[in-house]
Amino acid sequence: MVEKRFAVLLCAEDSEYVKKKYGGYYGVFVKMLGEEGEKWDVYRVARGEFPDDDEIGGYSGFVITGSCSDAHADELWICRLIDLLKKLDIMKKKVLGICFGHQILGRALGGKTGRAGSGWDIGFRTVHLSSSSSSNFFSTLKLPARLSIIECHRDEVRELPPKAEIIGWSEKTGIEMFKYGDHMMGIQGHPEYTTDILLHLIDRLLLKDLISESFAKEVRAKVQECEADREAWRRLCVAFLKGGL
Repeated sequence: MVEKRFAVLLCAEDSEYVKKKYGGYYGVFVKMLGEEGEKWDVYRVARGEFPDDDEIGGYSGFVITGSCSDAHADELWICRLIDLLKKLDIMKKKVLGICFGHQILGRALGGKTGRAGSGWDIGFRTVHLSSSSSSNFFSTLKLPARLSIIECHRDEVRELPPKAEIIGWSEKTGIEMFKYGDHMMGIQGHPEYTTDILLHLIDRLLLKDLISESFAKEVRAKVQECEADREAWRRLCVAFLKGGL
């Protein structure tokens, strides 16, 4: 049997805490999505590490991670990533974008990204899954109409790419999820995050003065009272990435 290969396009620098406890964000994604008989590679694209053109065809799918960078920025590695995503679209490769990955995927396909008008979204958010999807996207998984997910972002997809379809929304963010054809999907939230990772990120954002002490305290208190539907999100992501949807 031919071994299936997948690649994580890592758009963030791992903190020492995440490295030590989870094996970095690559380890977090492989734990959620990886299955026996697969090979998972990582390309640290934020450092300029990209797959060669002759390697791309060997992969069954790609996952684009979150990032501290802005998807609407024009840093060299971001522009290179956009070029790569356009190639993957032409090749009809499966691509799953998470948070920054969701935004940069939207941009690469012709949509618009930018700061969210409603500011930071940190904590748990209820995502409403579309019941009007042209392909009955969620019906085979028998998912509930609403799923809780961890969010940590201040940017968003502000305008959908042409021919893309919104498949999830929340009261905070109009485009929580989109799909483009049958091969590309973006999720604004973090299906891979644990509450522990979120609390760690809140501390990091506070240290960098990106959020206030009062906001951090408020979010920490709310986080302790909620739980994400992590297993449902895992099933959804695996089914999409590996051809079950």
